[in-house]
Amino acid sequence: MLINLADVFTSEGKDRRESVPFEPDRISYMGNSYKIREKSPVNLSFTNIGIGKILMQGEMKLVLEIPCDRCLQAVCVPLEPRFEQEIFAPDLNGQAKAEGEQQGFMLGYELNVEAFVNGEILINMPVKVLCKPDCKGICKQCGHDLNLGECGCDTFVPDPRMAAIKDIFNAGKEV
Repeated sequence: MLINLADVFTSEGKDRRESVPFEPDRISYMGNSYKIREKSPVNLSFTNIGIGKILMQGEMKLVLEIPCDRCLQAVCVPLEPRFEQEIFAPDLNGQAKAEGEQQGFMLGYELNVEAFVNGEILINMPVKVLCKPDCKGICKQCGHDLNLGECGCDTFVPDPRMAAIKDIFNAGKEV
């Protein structure tokens, strides 16, 4: 959805509020696609803070379904991104580039809300998702969920640093 901000850019001290529905049903992050279970509208406020400059503030709430990093069970993860960003008018875009700002979400005097909010959601994504703090994960041999109980697989992994000592003990034994 595009919001035209020409009136806010041109009127000093102008304040405007918008509530915009967030349309996507999925979020793509690091090659994976996650389902959005719940979402609220994006609440935005725009305040003119100088010639060709707007301070945009906003917030939203959403719940994503992300698999647990250890056992792969679906986990509902709430996110509440809050953001504050200065937006520059297209005729002041040279100033924005000088300050190191990239405004890929602006199309002339229009704000692409979906592109901006997608970026903010990606910034707020959790680094690690666990179904519970003591999640045991899955068996490395058979893939059984260890939170449901043991699978019976042999999980003994010998320490490779002890291989030389093991060879010494096995050298004197007859087979």
